[in-house]
Amino acid sequence: MRAPALVDVARRALAALAAIVVLALVGLAAVRSVEPPAAAGASTPPSQFSAGRAFAQVQAIATVPHPVGSAAQDRVRDHLVTTLQGLGLAPEVQDTVSPEGSELSSSAGGIGIAHVRNVITVIPGTASTGRLFLVAHYDSVQTGPGGNDDAAGVATVLETARALVSGPKLRNDVVLVLTDAEEACLCGAAAFVHQSPLAEDGGVVLNFEARGSSGPAIMFETSDHNQKLVDAYAHTPKPVGTSFAVEIYRLLPNDTDFTPFRLAGFQGLNSAYIDGAAVYHAPTDRPSAMDRDSLQHHGDNALALTRELGDDNLTQLGSNEDATYFPAPGLLVRYPGALVWPLAALALAAVLVLAWLARRRGLITAKRGAGAFAVTLIPIVAAPVLAQLYWLVLKLIRPAYAELPIDPYHPQPYRVGVLALTALVIFAWFALFRRRLGAAALAIAGLGWLAALGLVLAGLTPGGSYLAALPALAGAILGIVAVLLRGWWSVAAVVVGGAVAVIILLPTVIMLFPALGMPMAGAGAFLAVLLGLALLPVVDLIHPEGGGQRGLEALSARRRALFPTLTAALALIVASVIGLSVDRFDDTHPALTQLMYALDADTGTAQWISDEPSVQKWTSRYVSGDPHEVRDSLPVFGPEKVRTGQAQPADLPAPKLTVEKDVPSTGARRLVLRLTPQRPVRLVTLHVGADTRVLAAEVQGQSIIPANRKDQKWGWGFTFHGPPADGIEITVTVRTPGPVAFRVMDGSDGFDGVPGFQARPAGVGIVGSHTSELLAVAKTYNF
Repeated sequence: MRAPALVDVARRALAALAAIVVLALVGLAAVRSVEPPAAAGASTPPSQFSAGRAFAQVQAIATVPHPVGSAAQDRVRDHLVTTLQGLGLAPEVQDTVSPEGSELSSSAGGIGIAHVRNVITVIPGTASTGRLFLVAHYDSVQTGPGGNDDAAGVATVLETARALVSGPKLRNDVVLVLTDAEEACLCGAAAFVHQSPLAEDGGVVLNFEARGSSGPAIMFETSDHNQKLVDAYAHTPKPVGTSFAVEIYRLLPNDTDFTPFRLAGFQGLNSAYIDGAAVYHAPTDRPSAMDRDSLQHHGDNALALTRELGDDNLTQLGSNEDATYFPAPGLLVRYPGALVWPLAALALAAVLVLAWLARRRGLITAKRGAGAFAVTLIPIVAAPVLAQLYWLVLKLIRPAYAELPIDPYHPQPYRVGVLALTALVIFAWFALFRRRLGAAALAIAGLGWLAALGLVLAGLTPGGSYLAALPALAGAILGIVAVLLRGWWSVAAVVVGGAVAVIILLPTVIMLFPALGMPMAGAGAFLAVLLGLALLPVVDLIHPEGGGQRGLEALSARRRALFPTLTAALALIVASVIGLSVDRFDDTHPALTQLMYALDADTGTAQWISDEPSVQKWTSRYVSGDPHEVRDSLPVFGPEKVRTGQAQPADLPAPKLTVEKDVPSTGARRLVLRLTPQRPVRLVTLHVGADTRVLAAEVQGQSIIPANRKDQKWGWGFTFHGPPADGIEITVTVRTPGPVAFRVMDGSDGFDGVPGFQARPAGVGIVGSHTSELLAVAKTYNF
């Protein structure tokens, strides 16, 4: 299936140029299919979503950090209630205590609990068949104002609600759920799911998030059996999502407010924009960092999907299978999951037919085909490995990259560098083996690997099988056409096959880069290699005709064969230089650092703590040495390893733990305790000695299932976020008649007044860690 033997070099060059132009245009269309729409201004008609109007809400919400329980959070909540009342709605505040919404949301040091205040209201339907829930969280982390995460989601819900009440009523009830304590423990969503009467009958949930500052709003997670929901999502103005993202997300240790709903059996979709992730959870996550095009995309799809589902019969959204889906120019391609295995098998069969036909026509031999299949593993392995080494080199040049949460501030040049590196590997490998094995053998081997991978993915991650199976199927069918035809028809066939691969794979490559970030550049390189393998017939076109040359003509042909490889190498160098030039740390784009202070009231000693993977220059003045565990003194850290350094003790009061009741029984004690912070704090923690077995526990009236540990000094424990000033009540039943040891800790934010601390200089910032800037005081009690 090599490119046709044209009469002269000029005609071959013309064919190559035509192929490149066509594929470039197709690639541009594929890229545009996953770009957000332009932001609409505040003068947009009331029935439509306006990023201009929604952004005013972002500015009102994200003025300062507002974590759960803070005074700033109270002001945000008051603003939300006032705004909803201004729309003619009747919002209520669900004020309660709730445990965490997911096992993943708990820390290694114990379960998470929070005092939450969700803002909830209902837009009644005319003849509701069920409830549609629009969900976003209005709290932020303690280190940043949450301009994107998740003021964007809250503003999306508010502007969608404004558009809904300005028009005809929908059939179904629409419930707005603005949750609290998502960042801490998903506790607000869990409280709504398990305690609100509105959630008793289930329904459909649409959750809106942001993990960056730009990019398309990607629908990246669904409930099980999503086929009909995906059909509804396909009707939005610009659907951007892939079933492969759902598969990837299930493998990552991440959660959002969607998780408690999904675990409780709700149907639904989860959307977020994720590019520009250097601001994630950081002080730089301000409204000014937001790309309003991303906000517009969130809102356009949210409003359209709410209207679609709001007028649908929600009792008929059930399905027996998941859909496979991916974006293409102008639409969301989708088909039932039942077709995954047949398509994967058909792709392999088509490749085998192509190989048989090529051998019959004398284009390959069995020996060359087997050899080509074996050596094709080289770029599949080499490109991802070299991409990871590329990021390692960049970190050696810029050590502060190691502390960035996901990506540099300007990752685009480096992403181009990864693609150039992948092209370099493909071109060099192809030039090396093309003369030995033949272009047709290599092209068919590439499709063979795609088909084989399609079968593997069908078994492991069915929603991602299309990435390999469909390009292999299209490439094989059009390869058969190319073998049977001659001249320009053959060129057209291989170009069409390449175009199909570009449409399928390129948008996913673009979405995967920000999803996994440069620390996992190898994943992007792997998908890019798959695209390269599907494009090998076109790659052959841009190389000189093989065979038949002698002397200077042969030397010239070999030199021309190096041109694609050298071009890719030059692109790699240029992209890297541009990236290092434009992505510099400064006051606006600071190098991120992580630091915590802990005072042990038992010993009167203090220490600095940092979880930086490699100590930054600024942090090195406070911590040093090798990472080690600190859970004996700070059990909330669990087995996490950190670096520490001696600190001057601050004059801070320890949290107070008192016994209000002590009821003994046979072989056990029931203790009613009160844990009271002695200063304004964001959280308190309590852990019981590991030699004491906890039989039952309640925190602020909420029953907690104890998980006892015996492999460490401290066993069962919890973290309570947003504790009231008068403390929290804890009831524990323990199986011991003797003394019980408790380790308690409280935590506030910021190091003002801490002896020995010097403010960060310009260009040095704070990483968005839940323990960044945490000032903790711990004490042991024995009762």
